[in-house]
Amino acid sequence: MDRQAVKQQFRVLVIDDNQEIVEMMGFMLSREGFEVVAAMDSAAGLRAVYHEHPDAVALDVMMPQMDGFEVCRRIRELSDVPVLLNTGKAKEAEDVVRGSSVGADDCLVKPFRPSELVSRLYARLRSNSE
Repeated sequence: MDRQAVKQQFRVLVIDDNQEIVEMMGFMLSREGFEVVAAMDSAAGLRAVYHEHPDAVALDVMMPQMDGFEVCRRIRELSDVPVLLNTGKAKEAEDVVRGSSVGADDCLVKPFRPSELVSRLYARLRSNSE
């Protein structure tokens, strides 16, 4: 599968309550050729999963009202889209285990390199298309 051809049709939903992180992730993913949809809170993120039909979701763990674990659990009720949790918490290993238990496909620890996010998204896309 041609990586560039895949990225051009790959829509990523970024759900994070931090505007700077959303902008940074949106910029680096767009630069790599991905289509980016952003949501600034959990409820908007769930609506976007339903209406936008993303190919993958990059989801922050620490958000007000509803944390990323609950959002992931609810996404799983709607879709089998790959979900990459993003955590900045001190106990990342616990987040990875908890994330797996609610259906997350992967977990990135903040701060992460842009190339790591792109690489993991591409790996998820490739495994889903095989």
